[in-house]
Amino acid sequence: MAESDRSADPGLEFALLGEVAARRGGQPLELGSPQQRAVLSRLLLADGRVVPLDDLVDGLWGEQPPARAVGTVRTYVSRLRALLDPAAAGRGRQSLLVSVGDGYALRLPQLRLDVREFERLRIEGAAALAAGDGPGAAALFTRALGLWGGEPLAGVPGPFAERERARLAEGRLAVVEELAATELELGRDAQVLALLGPVVAEHPLRERPRAALMLALYRSGRQAEALGLYTDTRRLLVEELGVEPGPELAELHRRILRADPELLAGTPATAEPAADAPAGAPEAVPVPAQLPRDVPDFTGRRELVEALARSLSTAHERSAVTVHGLSGIGGVGKTTLAVHVAHRVRTAFPDGQLYADLGGVSAAPAEPAALLGDFLLALGVPADQLPDALEQRSALLRSRLADRRVLLLLDNARDAAQVLPLIPGTSGSAVLVTSRVRLAGIPGAVLDELAAPDELEALDLLAAVAGFARIAGEGPAARELVEACARLPLAVRIVASRLAARPGWSVEALLDRLRDEQRRLAELRVGDLAVEASFELGYRQLTPRQAWAFRLLSVPDGPGFATASAAALLGLADQDEAEELLESLVDTGLLEAEAIGRYRYHDLVRIFARQHAERADGAEAREQAVQRLLEFLLARVCAAQGPLAGDEELAWRLHVPAGAPVEGFPDDDSAWAWLRGERPGILAAAASALRLAPTRALHAVVDLLIGCIWLFEHESAGQGWGRLLDQALGRAVADRDTAAEGRLRYLQGLLHGFAGENARAEAELRHALGLLERDENLEIRYTVASELAVTLTASDRAEEALAYLERARLLAARLGHLPDEARLLSNIARGHLAAGRVEEARRVAEASLLTARASGNAHCLADAHYQLGNALAGSGDHQAALEHFAAGLTLYRSQRRSGYVALTLARMALSQAELGASGAALLLGEQALDAQAGSDSPYCRALALWATGLALRSTREQGRARICLEESLRLFEGLNAPEAEPVRTLVRSAGAGALIER
Repeated sequence: MAESDRSADPGLEFALLGEVAARRGGQPLELGSPQQRAVLSRLLLADGRVVPLDDLVDGLWGEQPPARAVGTVRTYVSRLRALLDPAAAGRGRQSLLVSVGDGYALRLPQLRLDVREFERLRIEGAAALAAGDGPGAAALFTRALGLWGGEPLAGVPGPFAERERARLAEGRLAVVEELAATELELGRDAQVLALLGPVVAEHPLRERPRAALMLALYRSGRQAEALGLYTDTRRLLVEELGVEPGPELAELHRRILRADPELLAGTPATAEPAADAPAGAPEAVPVPAQLPRDVPDFTGRRELVEALARSLSTAHERSAVTVHGLSGIGGVGKTTLAVHVAHRVRTAFPDGQLYADLGGVSAAPAEPAALLGDFLLALGVPADQLPDALEQRSALLRSRLADRRVLLLLDNARDAAQVLPLIPGTSGSAVLVTSRVRLAGIPGAVLDELAAPDELEALDLLAAVAGFARIAGEGPAARELVEACARLPLAVRIVASRLAARPGWSVEALLDRLRDEQRRLAELRVGDLAVEASFELGYRQLTPRQAWAFRLLSVPDGPGFATASAAALLGLADQDEAEELLESLVDTGLLEAEAIGRYRYHDLVRIFARQHAERADGAEAREQAVQRLLEFLLARVCAAQGPLAGDEELAWRLHVPAGAPVEGFPDDDSAWAWLRGERPGILAAAASALRLAPTRALHAVVDLLIGCIWLFEHESAGQGWGRLLDQALGRAVADRDTAAEGRLRYLQGLLHGFAGENARAEAELRHALGLLERDENLEIRYTVASELAVTLTASDRAEEALAYLERARLLAARLGHLPDEARLLSNIARGHLAAGRVEEARRVAEASLLTARASGNAHCLADAHYQLGNALAGSGDHQAALEHFAAGLTLYRSQRRSGYVALTLARMALSQAELGASGAALLLGEQALDAQAGSDSPYCRALALWATGLALRSTREQGRARICLEESLRLFEGLNAPEAEPVRTLVRSAGAGALIER
């Protein structure tokens, strides 16, 4: 192409009748931000005239532009210039977007703009009509309407865009009315019915289209519907405007009432062809454009939108018809997404777009035969030629769509059976279906299940509707607000609309109204939009058994649940039966499948289900359901003891109800996988039980917490258990239940000990021991005494600790509990070591190892090796100590006891440092620091730093050594630990000799 031609025709096409878009050589251009699109739109609509800079600013921001508005507009213009004509600068010629004085103009003599084309077709259609060429005028008007892809200037902000939207929409409506009048004159009543249905719904107070629709209905033999339409129109006009229908509409009503035969006049659809049409020319087939209006503030789902657009746009390249299905819960944005994508790809379907709401969650879903009838009418089939049978109508649709490119948007499908008769038979056309259920029964369909968007996308939607500046000013509250909406697009749009309609409200004020779960759904409504109403439609489709399960499963809190837990809560002995019920709820879109065997509610759906449970099931049924779940979880925790602990060491602590379902674990891995997967659910179930029936559930909750804390040991700290313990403790105190209170204070002491808070741990454990002094369960008494002794030893009070340990050992020996006796002997050895009785510590530690071996308990054996290693290290035999530490480390790792893995590594590092093996000490110290990060134990960290500092001193890295030792000292002093003294000596004296670990 010559340079002059290139300047005149750069191959650019623009679209404003829908989403603002541009193409070069058929390839889409990325036009940038909404504000930049607004500048482009203003320049395009100026039709080559100069637009002053002030006009661009006013068009974007009105009377209150931002401080740097002029600079911002110039930036947009610069970016558009580079985007629209990137080669201009390189070839040394003037750009297509030129500066003229204090303004800008787009100089495109051969501008391809859909607005300009629409106006041309509109004028030509009016001329043809004036010349008496009705068919020609109808064809021109139809082509003009086919250019529209939704709301004009969709998503473009600013006062100018608002004015132009209204002007352009009015122009389109005028063409629709002219086309309807022309089609009536030609006797094409079916086309009028298809054309005016959406218009009348969108413009209920506009009389001209209602009059045309009334006449088309009457001519089609639907007199009652025509009269009903008049009645509705009159009611609306009186209620909304306080006026009666105009004379044209009133006269038409009177003529229909008296069956005026002249109303049936009009040129039939099969009239002689126009003068310029050749004899025998095929009848023009209508091009339906039925897509609902696209939302101007669509946000998010970028990857899915692009994937769907690519697939649908290339549907004609495939050998089979393209079908995409979008599923998800009510309010997740299926319809909005589908409509948006349909508008994006509208130009890829030049033969039209058909739309139908299938009413899948209504009491009376649309029948496929009726839908086919509507589609066939829209495609030009006369009403009197419609077959009666479903199969014949489906075959006729396939014939009509053969070798054509039509997009069918089928919204709100009930199931695959409702959709199958509506699918074309050949490639070229494509189908986009939305449904609350996954439409797996449609062969070859590509299915996508929509989940709630992420936080950023939800915030984008909130800002797009409520205003970006407003949301940016309350960022934290806005984030909490979208989380209160569980990021459900319908809910976010509702709260955003409420904010937009109430400029005086802050985001925080609206958030306060949503914080109360009991009133949240009631707050999530605006106008005709309501989250609860959307969920209610799906709930009404459930069978009584599905509804019962849907309600009860929502009662416990928690992120999700497994099939086995659901079966226990529902009281179903057969897990297969429970799974079938759960999967049926997934099929309805009211429950989500996280993975095989795991399910969850969307947060707002859970609130909805729980409120129905409170109304329909009663307190007793809900309490019993949660109690069954607690008993099941408790039984499973006990069952995990075999593979994980080597004995039934928790049996004395936990009171598993008789008859509770017990299913064992084949190995460590399966037991650990279950415990880790269910730990959040266990906490949630316990909290729910205390919320519903605090007194009744208290003992089961206590047993459950004891079991889990004992198994997870140090990992329990920081897992959110403290709040639950406080809640349970408050109930125990209120009920004066000393047995429960004593056990709960024991658990509180354990958690404080794990966190290195020895003073708080001691206080709780002493309180627990006092409460349990007369408890008939001797095991709990010696367990608490033993834990108190451990805490006292860590606080450098070894002699006091030994008295409690000896008392506990005698009780364990009396009951014949070898595993616990071995543990207690290990702790006694630790006490002697802390008191400086090294040989006694070694003797007792060796007895502990023998007892542990006799018990067959792997946990006890690991602890015995660890304590014997400590005793040997204290006596100076570090080589022997390392052998026992290594044996204990192997067992700890196999038992996944990460806290003790870290401790053992730290002890080994100290022994290696004492032996002068600096390299090994440094490596072990580093491993200990890495391992303790999971348990966050300050004592373990202090040990590892001590070993590292000692090893560094021997390598002459005095600076690093001092830093490690000073941090170790700070931690030990904070714990009031006896190890502080030898570390303090090292810090004070650079020439300190070997350390004696106490």
